[in-house]
Amino acid sequence: MIIADKITEDFYNDGQDVTDAVKEIIADVRKNGNSAVKKYSAKFDGIETDCRELSEEEIENAVKSLDDEVLEALKFSVRNVEEFAKAQLGSVKNTMVQADGAILGHKIIPLEKVGCYIPGGNYPLPSTAIMTIVPAVVAGVKEIIAVSPKAKPVTVAAAKLAGATKIFNIGGVQAIAALAYGTETIDAVDKIVGPGNKYVATAKKIVYGDCGIDFVAGPSEVMVVADNSANPEFVAADLLAQCEHDKDARAYLLCFDRDFAVKVDECARKFLETLQTADIARVSYEKSTAYVVKDLQEAVEIANKKAPEHLELCLNEVENSVDLFRNYGSLFIGNYSAEVFGDYVSGTNHTLPTGRAARYTGGLSVFDYIKIQTFQKIENVEKFAKYASILAEQEGLFAHKLASDVRK
Repeated sequence: MIIADKITEDFYNDGQDVTDAVKEIIADVRKNGNSAVKKYSAKFDGIETDCRELSEEEIENAVKSLDDEVLEALKFSVRNVEEFAKAQLGSVKNTMVQADGAILGHKIIPLEKVGCYIPGGNYPLPSTAIMTIVPAVVAGVKEIIAVSPKAKPVTVAAAKLAGATKIFNIGGVQAIAALAYGTETIDAVDKIVGPGNKYVATAKKIVYGDCGIDFVAGPSEVMVVADNSANPEFVAADLLAQCEHDKDARAYLLCFDRDFAVKVDECARKFLETLQTADIARVSYEKSTAYVVKDLQEAVEIANKKAPEHLELCLNEVENSVDLFRNYGSLFIGNYSAEVFGDYVSGTNHTLPTGRAARYTGGLSVFDYIKIQTFQKIENVEKFAKYASILAEQEGLFAHKLASDVRK
């Protein structure tokens, strides 16, 4: 980890542009369907796929292959995510009001078909199956298609327990394209959700408009704001927990004392000596940065501009600082609120915006699977026709004026 006293020019840079390569793959899948998906799955993921959904027997065998304690952990996670999603959905309701001359309202309508992307390149991520599928079930989505490259039994089992209706063993850009445009065996969906590497994130950007997406969720990132009351071992472990995702992941530490940054770095390097994922984590960690800031205000300004995916506040009297931070995917308050708990079991969603997207959106939730659609029934037509006609004439839209005037 680099320890610095000021922000460098590339701190707010989103990284390498892979748009051209991604566009080529999407165009091929859109034109050639399953044959293109098979080609890229073999080339990039090293798997042979027939692009068929997994059978009930295959899914049940995956569930049966797991130890009881693993199943118990998966079910615990499903329950917590489900309960929080239900609470979120309960915070909005169908609404109808009597306005001046009209009845106005909105209805909450679930999407019909969604695709859930579950990464599986470096590691199986059953937790992402839970995070993307459970809220869809709670929202009332009828068809939930899960895709994951090199899908391990634990990922398949998690998708089943979470409520997926179809599961495919495909991933990468080719899976995003298949979900967006459909193939001979994979239905096109209304919306694609889920995190991925920079190629998957770019693919979601490109297909947006032809289908919906949740947001850009690319390589993982964490920012820890810590003072000397924080435990250096806790901080070091949390930084490495993000670094091990992939070599493009990034971890950032904002602290107020260089000696504290050195202690964290020493702890991290000690952990790396025995960490099973050190080959990946070390590469990412060496590209990560600790910044020594002059005060809390500077830390707040940097954090709000960077808008990290995960933001940990390890501060003395932390509750007094929480409301100062506004831009983050998810917030972890206090030394014992480890980001890893949000990854797996707390109940909030771990599919979160990256690349500074938290400036304008929050994380995945049940709200990503519903539409809030308005309606109106006009009762005082004379009043509405009068004023609509006046405004239509001001805009020079005379067919609009006509449609108002014929109702007077």
